[in-house]
Amino acid sequence: MINIENNLKIVRANLNALEQKYHRKPGSVTLLAVSKQQSFTKMKQAFLAGQRAFGESYLQEALEKIQLFQQEKINHEIEWHFIGGIQRNKTRQIAEHFAWVHSLDDAMIAKRLNEQRPTHAPRLSICIQVNISQEPTKSGVVFDEVFALAEYCYTLPQLHLRGLMAVPSLQHDFAKQRESFHTLFLLWQALREKGFALDTLSMGMSDDMEAAIAEGATIVRIGQAIFGERIK
Repeated sequence: MINIENNLKIVRANLNALEQKYHRKPGSVTLLAVSKQQSFTKMKQAFLAGQRAFGESYLQEALEKIQLFQQEKINHEIEWHFIGGIQRNKTRQIAEHFAWVHSLDDAMIAKRLNEQRPTHAPRLSICIQVNISQEPTKSGVVFDEVFALAEYCYTLPQLHLRGLMAVPSLQHDFAKQRESFHTLFLLWQALREKGFALDTLSMGMSDDMEAAIAEGATIVRIGQAIFGERIK
């Protein structure tokens, strides 16, 4: 039996220890619970244990969970983050139901999210996903296109460009993990030096959280360490 509350305590304690180890300000790294392919029951247990930010990759699955939390009358307390690939025919529902999008890598998607974001809602927080491993099969913008996409996002009034996100290739060597995340940090820093008011680096998962925090992550995306194995 998975003890979600205990798992969250362990993950949070580890996160806090890493903040201290790498001289990060206490509370400067946000824990995003990646709940894709996890049951509503497990998510509710996490909610009752104090978790409020949840990351989803599959829109239909996420909408079903949002509806269940609405029925419980607690959906307004949850911050929903979309972290998966975005299809053009799904942008309206993402714009309507999510507070954050971490996986923006296309100007047309940005345009649609901006147009379809309800005007009464706060601006949609977004991160540009960068293909830092330069792998043709990976999602994300290549380095040479990041600045142009960032500039375009700044022209869209319903979007709030917050920072960058990446899913680097799997590395087991700690130094190599840090190298990948440092590449994203340098790109983020270069954007800030050009005047972009960025405050977010979404990077690091269960297996490489330490390297990400060492290199400046402000959001870490943790799934199985909290929830256990995904539903197949």
